[in-house]
Amino acid sequence: MTLKPPIPPRVSLPDTQREELNKLETQEWIDSLAYVLADGGRKRSAELLEALDAWAYDRGVPIEYKQSTPYINTISSGRQPEYPGDVELERRIRNIIRWNAVVMVVKANKASDGIGGHLASYASSAELLEVGFNHFFRGHGAGPNRDLVFYQGHISPGIYSRSFLEGRFDEAQLNRFRRELSPDGPGLSSYPHPWLMPDYWEFPTVSMGLGPLQAIYQARFIKYLENRGLKEKGDAKVWAFMGDGEMDEPQSVAGLRFAAYENLDNIIFVLNANLQRLDGPVRANSKVIQEFEALFRGAGWNVIKVVWGSKWDELLTQEGAPLIIQRFEKMVDGESQRYAAFGAKELREQFFNTPELQQLIAEWQDDDLAQLNRGGHDVHKVYAAYQAATQHKGSPTVIITRTVKGYGLGESAEARNVAHQVKKLDASALTALRDLLELPLTDEQVEHLEFYHPGMDSPEVQYVLKQREKLGGFVPSRVVDYPHPTVPDGKFYEEFAAGSGGREVSTTMAAVSILAKLLRDKEIGKYVVPIVPDEARTFGMDALVPRVGIYSPRGQTYTPVDSGSLMYYKEAVDGQMLEEGITEDGAMASWIAAGTAYAHHGVPTIPFFMLYSMFGMQRVGDLVWAAADQRARGFILGATAGRTTLAGEGLQHQDGNSHLQAYVVPNLKAYDPAFAYELAVIFEQGIQRMFVDGLDEFYYVTIDNENEVQPPMPQDHDRVRDGVMRGMYLFQPAEDKKAKLQAQLLAGGPAMGAALEAAELLKKYGVAASIWSVTSYKELHQDALLSQRWNMLHPTEAPKESYVAGLLNEKDAPGVLVSVSDYVKLGADGLNGHLSRKLWTLGTDGFGRSEARTELRDFFEVDAKHVVLATLYALQREGKVKGEVVAQALADLGIDPEREAPVLR
Repeated sequence: MTLKPPIPPRVSLPDTQREELNKLETQEWIDSLAYVLADGGRKRSAELLEALDAWAYDRGVPIEYKQSTPYINTISSGRQPEYPGDVELERRIRNIIRWNAVVMVVKANKASDGIGGHLASYASSAELLEVGFNHFFRGHGAGPNRDLVFYQGHISPGIYSRSFLEGRFDEAQLNRFRRELSPDGPGLSSYPHPWLMPDYWEFPTVSMGLGPLQAIYQARFIKYLENRGLKEKGDAKVWAFMGDGEMDEPQSVAGLRFAAYENLDNIIFVLNANLQRLDGPVRANSKVIQEFEALFRGAGWNVIKVVWGSKWDELLTQEGAPLIIQRFEKMVDGESQRYAAFGAKELREQFFNTPELQQLIAEWQDDDLAQLNRGGHDVHKVYAAYQAATQHKGSPTVIITRTVKGYGLGESAEARNVAHQVKKLDASALTALRDLLELPLTDEQVEHLEFYHPGMDSPEVQYVLKQREKLGGFVPSRVVDYPHPTVPDGKFYEEFAAGSGGREVSTTMAAVSILAKLLRDKEIGKYVVPIVPDEARTFGMDALVPRVGIYSPRGQTYTPVDSGSLMYYKEAVDGQMLEEGITEDGAMASWIAAGTAYAHHGVPTIPFFMLYSMFGMQRVGDLVWAAADQRARGFILGATAGRTTLAGEGLQHQDGNSHLQAYVVPNLKAYDPAFAYELAVIFEQGIQRMFVDGLDEFYYVTIDNENEVQPPMPQDHDRVRDGVMRGMYLFQPAEDKKAKLQAQLLAGGPAMGAALEAAELLKKYGVAASIWSVTSYKELHQDALLSQRWNMLHPTEAPKESYVAGLLNEKDAPGVLVSVSDYVKLGADGLNGHLSRKLWTLGTDGFGRSEARTELRDFFEVDAKHVVLATLYALQREGKVKGEVVAQALADLGIDPEREAPVLR
C-alpha cells in the first residue's frame, strides 16, 4: 500500500510578511507554468494543470469550477493571425452593402407604409457575415467541403444587398423587397424562405430558435451520411448565426449537450451578442456573454469570445491591464449599452471612473476613445475566431461576439431599445449615413433613395467575385441535383394487398413490415432512414435494430444486456436507424436534415419518422412548418393514433386532433389509412411522387395499434389505388341496392370497425348501408375547394364536380350520409357545403379518458350503436322514418338520451 506523503505544516508569519510571501509564491508558480508553456506548449500546460487539479481534489482542496473566463477576448492579440484580406477594400464593400440594405428597407416602407423590414440586425452583424463571405463560407464548387449556413432571418436585406453587388439581383428586384406579388416580376421574400426563393435560400430561420436546433442536426446528419458511405468525407462546416435574445427560445439550447456528445466539430455557432432583444435589453443587470459562455462550456462546447476590438489591446497590454479587466467584470450590459449609445464622453466619464483608470487614458482624445469598439465589428478579431473555430477538433464551437445593434445607423437606432423597430430614416439621417460610409452619392441621390453599385468592373465587385470563386461559388444558393432512385413498383407491395390471411395485425405493425421490406430493397434500401424519438419497441421497430443498427459515431463500446437475444440493442458507426431519445423536436430536426439531403448533399434519403401521434403535430408544429418551407420530403408516421385506440393512457396521450394540425400545412399530405394495403399504396405513391417525380411534398400518416384481421384489397385495384390517394373509395357496397332505406357510411382509420359493425346492425331497421373508406379528408376537401373556385371563376360554363361529390351523387350513392371518425368532427364537417346533401358527422371531440377501447368509443359516441343512431336520425330528418323508430333504437341500443355530451366533460 502506497501512503500519501504528509503535507508539512505552514509556518506562522505576520500578515504583512505572509502577503509578500504569497505574492512571491504565486509568481514562482506562474514562472514555472510559463516555462512549461514555452517548452512543452499549450497542450502540455493543460495536462499539468489537470494533474494538479486532480491531485488537489484528491486531498480535499475545494476546486471551484469556473464556467466563465475573464470578460475579455479568448484569443489575445499575441495569438492573433495575420488578416489575409484587403482590409480597406473590404471596408468599402461593407459600406456599400450597408447602404443598399438600408435603402432597400426605407424605400419599401416609403412605397408601402408598414410593409416592414429590419435595419438594425444586419447593421450589427455586417462584419461577422462579410468575414465569412470573403474568407470562410464555401459554396457548391467546394464539393464535399461545401458549408451550410443558417443566417439570422432579420438580416436578409444585407444578404440581398451583397447579392446585388455580386450581380445576382438587379435594382428592380431590390425595389420589390417584400413585394412578391408585383406584376413587374418576382420580388424578394421578407426572410429566408426556400419555398418562395427555391434557388437561393436553403434554410428558413426567422422562427427563432429553430435555426440553432436544425443546424446541430444538419451537422450530425453530415457525419451520418459520411459514416454510412452515402457522402464523400470532407471538411464541411455548418455555420449558424443567431442573436443573444434568440437564445431564450428553448429550441436554441435544446441540442447543445447532444452536439457535444456527438463530438460535432463541424458545427460553428456565431452568437451575435448585441445585448438587445426585439424590444429592449437581454440581460441589462448582468452580462449575457458571460452567461452564454457558462452555458456552452457546461454543455461541452469550445467557446471563443470576441468581446473587444483592437484599440482595447493598447490598454490590455499595459501594466494597467488588470484594472481594465476588473472594470470589465464590474460592468453590466445596461451600462455597456449607454457607452455604445452616447459615445466617447459617456465612456470617459463613466467607464474610466477612478483616478487610476483616468491615468490610463490621460493623453487620449475623444477620437481615440471612439475607437474603443466591440470585437464583433473588428474584422481582425472576427477572422481570428473563425480560423480557430474551423481548425478546432473534437467538440462543437460557439463564437460569442459583442456587437452594437443598429451599428452605424446614428442616434435614432444605434444601441437604442427601439432599434429593432426602426424601418425609416429621415433625409438628414440618410445623408449622415452616406457621409459616414463615404459613398459618392449626391444629396439628390440620397433624397431619391438611390442604390449604389460601383460597377461590375470595379475593384470592390471584382474582389468579392474573386473571393467567392476561391471558396466555391455564391452563397446562399440552393441547388437540387440528385440521382433519382429506382423505386419499387406495385408488385413489391402485393403481399400487403393480399391481406393478413386471418392473422390480426395493427396498421402500426403493417407500417413496420413495409419499412423492413423497403430497408432490404437493393435499390433504395440504403436511402431509407428510420427515425424514432424513443420507444422503438412500443412501435414494434425493435426487430429492425439488430439488422440495420442504431447510428452511433462511437460504435458500440459495450456488450448490451440483451446481447443473447435475437432482438438485441445494436449500435454501430454505420448504423441506419436514428434513435434520438426523448426529444420530438430533436427527432423532427433530424427528419428535416434527412428530408432535405436531396437538395443539400445530392443524396435522396427517405426518412420515416415514427412517433406518438399526440406528441407529434402539436409538439413539433413549428418545425413541421420549417420542413414545409425547406421543401423537405419523407414520411411522418403518427403511431398509436386516434383518440380511442391507445387504451388506458388518458387525456394527454389520446390523439383526436393531429389531422387538423396537419391540414393547415399546404404541402403536407395527411392520410388516415384503415388497412395495410392502403398504407402500402400511400408509401408506394409517396416515394414515387417525392423522389422520382420530384414533387416538394411530404406525408403525415396516422397508424393505430389495434390488432385486426387485415382484409385484401377489393377488386378493381386501379380504382382502389386511385381512391386511396385521392382520399376516398367504396370499400363495401350495400348488399341490398334496392332497399327503400339507404345509407352511405364514411369511415377511416380506427373508426372503420364501428362503421362495418353498424352496417350489420342497421339491417334490423331495414337500412342498407354502403361503406366508404376515407383515407384523407384533407385531400377531399382541397379538391372540393378547387372545384368550387373554378366554378366561381367560370360562371357561364358547365360546373365542375368535385371528386367526393361525384362519388356521393344521389343516383349512385343514395340515402343519407354519415361519417364516423376517431378524430374531431371538424375534419369531416369540412365536406358540408360541397355535397348534394348534408353529411352527419361523428367524432371524438372532448378530453380523453383512461379506459379501454370499448368504453372510450361509447363515451365519445363513435361506436357502432351511435353510428346506427346517427343514421336513423338522419333518415328521420329526411322524412324516411318516424321518430318512434329512432326512439326504439335508443332503447334497443341502450343509449341514455340524457347523458352529458363528451365535448363538455
